[in-house]
Amino acid sequence: MRLALFQPDIPQNVGACIRLSACFGVELHVIEPTGFRFDDRAMKRAALDYGPLSHMVRHADWDAFQAARGPGRLVLFTTRGAQRLDGFSFRNDDILLFGRESAGAPDFVHGAADARVFIPIRAETRSLNLSVSAGIALFQALGATGGLP
Repeated sequence: MRLALFQPDIPQNVGACIRLSACFGVELHVIEPTGFRFDDRAMKRAALDYGPLSHMVRHADWDAFQAARGPGRLVLFTTRGAQRLDGFSFRNDDILLFGRESAGAPDFVHGAADARVFIPIRAETRSLNLSVSAGIALFQALGATGGLP
């Protein structure tokens, strides 16, 4: 199981995902460009001392990520998703991909996804925070595949 962020805008979300990946023992892939510099104090503060444990891999762009990602389905989490999270069948080698906070994932990313999943929320709300969504999805996926610590 791997977690991937497509061109994230907010350093605190990446920092929280560094902690998330460290706590659950999964790789975190960050697809650049990002909306911040990696030496941003906000990201470092959010990641605390979990950075060295998280196995974070940075990719210069989408093409570099695609070339290096290896086997496994690309499961895109999106508000335009086709399947509900609680009805999706995960596999151990899935890559859980989350789009940019400000714009989501572009059409070419949707086209590359093997599956598109959404987290059901109340109709009068728009979306969850990126790192919250990643935590919900990763926990569900690891629990379904027997991968929880």
